[in-house]
Amino acid sequence: MRRLLLRAACAAALIAAAPLARAADGYPAQPVRMIVGFAAGGPTDVIARLLAEHMGRALGQSVVVENKTGANSLIATREVAAAQPDGYTVLFASLSHNVNRLLLGDKAGYDPLADFAPVSNAASLPMVAVTAYDSPIRSMKQLVEQARAKPDSISYGSAGNGGSAHLAAAMMGAMAGLQMIHVPFRGNGPALTEVMAGRVSFMFYPIIGVAENVQARRLRVLALGSPEASADFPGVPSMADIGFADFQDTAPWVGLLAPAGVPDAVVQKLNQAMVQALRQPQVQARLKDLGALPIGDSPQHFREFLVADQQRWAAVIKAAGITAQ
Repeated sequence: MRRLLLRAACAAALIAAAPLARAADGYPAQPVRMIVGFAAGGPTDVIARLLAEHMGRALGQSVVVENKTGANSLIATREVAAAQPDGYTVLFASLSHNVNRLLLGDKAGYDPLADFAPVSNAASLPMVAVTAYDSPIRSMKQLVEQARAKPDSISYGSAGNGGSAHLAAAMMGAMAGLQMIHVPFRGNGPALTEVMAGRVSFMFYPIIGVAENVQARRLRVLALGSPEASADFPGVPSMADIGFADFQDTAPWVGLLAPAGVPDAVVQKLNQAMVQALRQPQVQARLKDLGALPIGDSPQHFREFLVADQQRWAAVIKAAGITAQ
């Protein structure tokens, strides 16, 4: 009897999977919706639109970017998690994909790994530590020394609780045993304005657009979040140079995920389209202008990255005592 039930269950599973398998053969037969959980014009959106255009050419169908903003990408993430697993609705995700679940637990409404099929990590966006151009703080070493000598004398801005700037500064504080004041804002722009005005000591900020503010003498770069030197900021040390190893891991990433259950053949087609898009000279040039580092890995490598990323931020959140509020 048990064997008969097992056979029936297997048969039912095969019947349910058959339509998706057949659909994968002719995929894509219609435009693909790429959902972005952040507003148009931001780094995640800009990179999504750049890749969507070139992925559409590789796939032979349009890849249409749709912005579903709100709750640090929760709205977009939940929509894609619940979408039909046919490859026609995908998520262009970021660091918040793991962090939301770590901060909210089951209230997040999704599991970052179980509810999604990783397609490819697209790029990383190294950050830089910046302060006001006329700030008395002239180096990251000086900032750390002051923070150690006078707890809570240093403040740092961010785009909100659990965002990349918050986590990077919290990681630095945890590594060095510093007690600093977190000042969250509604977006990176308002936070940077307060840093430039000198009302907030410093912040970690995506490298995009920083050089212009440095040239205009509104900002000073204290340290680079990536280990590589930057032609835009000659002589500026990396965080590794001043004793913060592996700090490049704080760089926000952006990548493509599909709902769990999407046929492997569809995942592979999406992966190949993204990798092909990232190899285009015009795409590489644009990413370089944005300060982004292209990746374009395999679905398996992206899954392994997401596991490591989740473990890393879980440790930082615990050590820094970060909560959802």
